[in-house]
Amino acid sequence: MAIVLGLTGENCAGKGTVAEYLERKGFHYYSLSDVIREELAAEGAEITREALIEKGNLLRETQGSDVLARKTMDKLSHERNFVVDSFRNPHEVKAFKNKNKNFFLLYVTALPEVRFERMKARGRESDPKTFDAFERIEKKERESASEQHQSISACIGLADRTIENNADFSALYDAVDRTLADLSKEFSVDRPSWDEYFMGIAKMASTRSNCIKRKVAAVIVKDKRIISTGYNGTPRGTRNCNEGGCPRCNNFSPSGASLEECLCSHAEENAIVQSSYHGVSIAGSTIYSTFSPCLLCAKMIVNAGIREVVYVAEYSVSDTAKKMLQEAGVQLRKV
Repeated sequence: MAIVLGLTGENCAGKGTVAEYLERKGFHYYSLSDVIREELAAEGAEITREALIEKGNLLRETQGSDVLARKTMDKLSHERNFVVDSFRNPHEVKAFKNKNKNFFLLYVTALPEVRFERMKARGRESDPKTFDAFERIEKKERESASEQHQSISACIGLADRTIENNADFSALYDAVDRTLADLSKEFSVDRPSWDEYFMGIAKMASTRSNCIKRKVAAVIVKDKRIISTGYNGTPRGTRNCNEGGCPRCNNFSPSGASLEECLCSHAEENAIVQSSYHGVSIAGSTIYSTFSPCLLCAKMIVNAGIREVVYVAEYSVSDTAKKMLQEAGVQLRKV
């Protein structure tokens, strides 16, 4: 997962402005409140601040305190950075923190008097008209005796950074930039190892296999560059195994039996043949295979000059193949 920035804070503190600024920096926007809006829209209910609070509390009571977080996290991908607005319950924050170590909660705040003036300036009919009424609503929204209800104060206590927004946009943007620079020191990049990377590609390639018995794939790598791939199946131009092309596989013969009657080429075999077909040398390379090689593939690996075999699962008849590979000086590694 990339960076996910959560926003919490009081009404009219500037969370929306911070979110818009982060969007311009490439962050993709979501709001926990969108889950509530979708529920209200499905019911045909009017979407007001009071309705959002009431419905949000009801969803937490009936589906768990972290329901809004769970439903929102399902929409996030690993390839993008996200800014997620409207954290109002501590269980929502904890759910994000438990799922993603690169999640940081930002508390956006401003003085009550500043926020009240901003509220008056926006001129919504439902907004409080006096400062006393504004403070009463604030107190109600900040704290709750129920852990399922909205509690801004509890979220503030879990914030990783605070952004003060008592001045103009320029000052706010500077504060956001400083916060991003500070958080970048804590950002942890989860990168797969080279073994995980290439084996992951081999596993994906195996989904292309047309063999009805077992899906296997191999990837040949040299200098950390993929030069050939292959998966098991019937030869080019013949009927696919899953279409009845290989009688031995379609009869589900016991593993290791009647191999001389199998029309399917193995993944390692296809990867080696593909490199030859395209005139690419694989001498000194490494082959990643989802299964350890059979004797036939092992002989091809030795004669092709492949220096290392990395595999995940044991092939049931591979003991002789392993001994031969070791004798030929080919390294074997199970991951």
